[in-house]
Amino acid sequence: MFGSREKQALILKAQDLGFLHIGFAKAEFMDAEASRLEAWLSNGHHGSMQYMENHFDLRTDPTKLVPGAKTVISFSFNYHTTEKAKDPEAPKIASYALGRDYHKVLKKKLKHLLSWMKDEYGDFQGRAFVDSAPVMERDWARRSGIGWMGKHTLLLHPREGSYFFLAEIICDLAFEPDHPIKDHCGTCTKCIDACPTDAISPEGYVLDGSKCISYLTIERKERLPAAFKGQMDNWMFGCDICQQVCPWNRFAKQHTESDFKPKAELLSKRKKEWIELTEEVFFELFKGTPVMRTKFKGLKRNIQFLELDEG
Repeated sequence: MFGSREKQALILKAQDLGFLHIGFAKAEFMDAEASRLEAWLSNGHHGSMQYMENHFDLRTDPTKLVPGAKTVISFSFNYHTTEKAKDPEAPKIASYALGRDYHKVLKKKLKHLLSWMKDEYGDFQGRAFVDSAPVMERDWARRSGIGWMGKHTLLLHPREGSYFFLAEIICDLAFEPDHPIKDHCGTCTKCIDACPTDAISPEGYVLDGSKCISYLTIERKERLPAAFKGQMDNWMFGCDICQQVCPWNRFAKQHTESDFKPKAELLSKRKKEWIELTEEVFFELFKGTPVMRTKFKGLKRNIQFLELDEG
């Protein structure tokens, strides 16, 4: 088993590539998390995301993804930005989606890291994942001590907050595992109280995805339910409310990744320009960004729904 010296070398290399925190967990069946996922699905909290029901065995057992896996290495990558639209009335985009698609940015960095690891440790079996396979990334990050699961169900770090992406390398190298850290949410309910659609359970730690603004504006393909009229808080893609109100995010720092810097024209568009958005301008603005996931038709639907909010 690799100990602290080998772990530290890998951590330093990953930090050189821009990763914020790196943690190690033993690759094994996730018993408690499997039960929680099963209950979450049974309650219909995944809405129309039917893909969440698929590959349950892969989600809960990393050795099914990488045969012989011994370690899940988790990584966090900061995306926090203080940049925002110049027009306060312009419909809003979640901060993670303002720049280049994080899947591509982080996957490239992890491939570089895998190559370095093979030079350093010899040949091994390993795969990199960036929110692109059935991996319970938040739970692995929690197990590896990168943070705790906040009441809003996002991962929280005591010195960095929650504005970061998660990624993993699952491999058959045995590293000494790290340990989970303490939950520091305490009696705070700011995220629960601030959610305009009541997507977070009253006690916290459970999110009804079918009510979440991020789900409604990105994952839901059908017409937006009239019940949410007046509750979207002007978000046209994603939502940052539960992060914005979280006291731990007072420690969040501006990211330094050039690929995540938003285009100037994206932040300069006024409300009227968004209402009149054409498909051509949509592609000019969002090609290569996460917003492409909702497609022009979906974003236009969201903007029109926000107009109904004010109607």
